[in-house]
Amino acid sequence: MVERFKSIVVGRGMMGAAAARYLAGSSEGVAIIGPDEPANWSTHRGVFASHYDEARITRTIDSDPVWARLANRSIARYGALAAESGVDFYEEVGCLIVGPKRGGADPYISQIEAAANTLGVETEMLTDAELKSRFGYFEFGLGCEGVFEGTNAGYINPRKLVAAQSVLAETAGATLVRHAAVAIREEAGLAIVTTDDCREFSAEKVLVAAGGFSIAANLLPRPVHLSVYGRTVAFFEIADAALADYAGMPSLIHQPDNPRDHIYLLPPVRYPDGRTYLKIGGDPDDLLLATEPEVRAWFRRGGRETTRDHLKRIVGQIVPSLAEARVSMAACVTSFTPDNYPAVGFASDRIAVLTGGCGAAAKSSDEIGRLGAELLQHGAIQDDAYGAVFSPTFRD
Repeated sequence: MVERFKSIVVGRGMMGAAAARYLAGSSEGVAIIGPDEPANWSTHRGVFASHYDEARITRTIDSDPVWARLANRSIARYGALAAESGVDFYEEVGCLIVGPKRGGADPYISQIEAAANTLGVETEMLTDAELKSRFGYFEFGLGCEGVFEGTNAGYINPRKLVAAQSVLAETAGATLVRHAAVAIREEAGLAIVTTDDCREFSAEKVLVAAGGFSIAANLLPRPVHLSVYGRTVAFFEIADAALADYAGMPSLIHQPDNPRDHIYLLPPVRYPDGRTYLKIGGDPDDLLLATEPEVRAWFRRGGRETTRDHLKRIVGQIVPSLAEARVSMAACVTSFTPDNYPAVGFASDRIAVLTGGCGAAAKSSDEIGRLGAELLQHGAIQDDAYGAVFSPTFRD
């Protein structure tokens, strides 16, 4: 028995959940297909998602005008999305970007400053002495400068963001199917989705928003050109008694003299295990995952100890008080398209793709999802503010 819908979104991550909400808000017959988070990553044999986390950096400044527009439009909707869903997912703690002082060989801070000026974003430029005085828990040394964005910046909780989008999608009438899609085919003028419990669902159009799992063999009629990399993040535990020492800590992006040590860092956040962690990410090298089974195996592996140790060394330098903190790690993935923009387009008459976060999409997922919904509804992205930058490349 095939269950029939008008539109189906495959993938319940940040972009897929947003797309389903926008579709359900403007039409009937919408389903979103994707499993819940597994209870035990190490033994789970199904698919995963990179939004299984409590904190991702959000900020409006970006030197690329496309990514800046995606971020600014999404962030502008955070308040309404939280209010309408009843799910708070955003903490406006600000974002600090630190790098070598302007005028040297590294133009990083000058580029950030120029982008902020172009976008009209209110920021503070801080010297190395001002950084030390204002953010005493950080140690950046001499010869650096910082750009601090105090409003419309901080971090989002990706799990809660997906929950907020899902609440509103279901409220608008979307059907939630808590299983993984294993195959999609076109038949008799419809797209047919088969799930891991052997059920079938048909729709006029299907949008595959499966993140790094979009490279799975049987989801798209043509494989999308997507490079999926395994990433390791490290967590430094902070005792409740010490939390006051880190009060007011913003999200951080740090570009040191050695670009290999470039990192992002999230302030102390309480996780589902009841403990509070400072999270840091920034792999010193790339680990390409060429096939979907490799992506599954990577999540089960839980990260690389070499990257964890690399990040531990950096935390010992930047946040010296946590040098001896208990450290753990986790795995996630980032997915890149050839043009470093999300891929939003049709792979065939009835099956479209929405993927390629390029390591920058969490904060912008609402707008990216809106574009995916627009594609499915109208056959093309109607918003001419972006041009054709999201056209997917396929591996024919």
